[in-house]
Amino acid sequence: MKLKMMYSFLNSDIDKIEKALEETVQANSSILRESSLHLLQAGGKRIRPIFVLLAGQFGNYDIQIIKKAAISLELIHMASLVHDDVIDDSDLRRGQPTIKAKWDNKVAMYTGDYIFARSIEIMSEIDKPAAHKVLANTIVEVCIGEIQQIKDKYRFDQNIRDYFRRIKRKTALLISASSLVGAIVSDVEEEYQHKLYRFGYYVGMSYQIIDDVLDFVGTEEELGKPAGGDLLQGNITLPVLFAMEQEKVRDKVITVHERMSKIELMEIISMIKNTDAIDRSLQVSDLYLKKALQTIRDLPNGKAKSALNNIAKYLGKRKF
Repeated sequence: MKLKMMYSFLNSDIDKIEKALEETVQANSSILRESSLHLLQAGGKRIRPIFVLLAGQFGNYDIQIIKKAAISLELIHMASLVHDDVIDDSDLRRGQPTIKAKWDNKVAMYTGDYIFARSIEIMSEIDKPAAHKVLANTIVEVCIGEIQQIKDKYRFDQNIRDYFRRIKRKTALLISASSLVGAIVSDVEEEYQHKLYRFGYYVGMSYQIIDDVLDFVGTEEELGKPAGGDLLQGNITLPVLFAMEQEKVRDKVITVHERMSKIELMEIISMIKNTDAIDRSLQVSDLYLKKALQTIRDLPNGKAKSALNNIAKYLGKRKF
């Protein structure tokens, strides 16, 4: 089943959010407007708005209120992508030139800041202080995560705990915040709020691990960016950490640098793929997926719960 079919009963609301996102990033500055629209129109799964809406289905669902929360969470995600591309010096995202590649680093950073600010502005229209606090804390953690990612570049002596802490801030917290904010603004029972938050966290961890695996087993066409790009940029992911347990592989991996030739890089990628690192990483992702599904087992049955189950399985089983 295709991802969009899993939440088809929300299609009209998703369309409203998509239209509102485009209106939200309109700016008086032509450069900010063009760069923001460029990022928005590059596409995306809109996972975070979907989680906001689905969480809200367990309470008093009002699209006029909850769509603001959904827009806000997606804008935070968009802003973090812009900043990530500057940090990683990435020229491609989803097969399209990044903002820093099409304009420059300064435009990219201010575009990211502008999108962050619009997120806060939109969220301020919702009279739910608890939701504002979640959003603010999430932005703080995302920023800390971006700084940590910079510090961890080419740090080959990091451990698995460092990796988990990084992807928690990079991906999982924003997805868990989406679930929690959606629940808060819809007055979902507090017990369910906690379950939805944990569900989002576990799905986010599984999702990012799969992304990191796909960086090795996917093609450039499928990924929308060069395969092995994370390693070349100095991002040490779970498959790399597992593979480096073999001394021969470790000796090769620690030679990676940003100007390494494609031939040298592909040789190292091949070595990693010939270990059990990919399978072990997938097993860890599966553990998080199982925790996610178990967490929402006691939520009320219905379309929303079914959709959450199906989406979690889809995101946790992506393979090329």
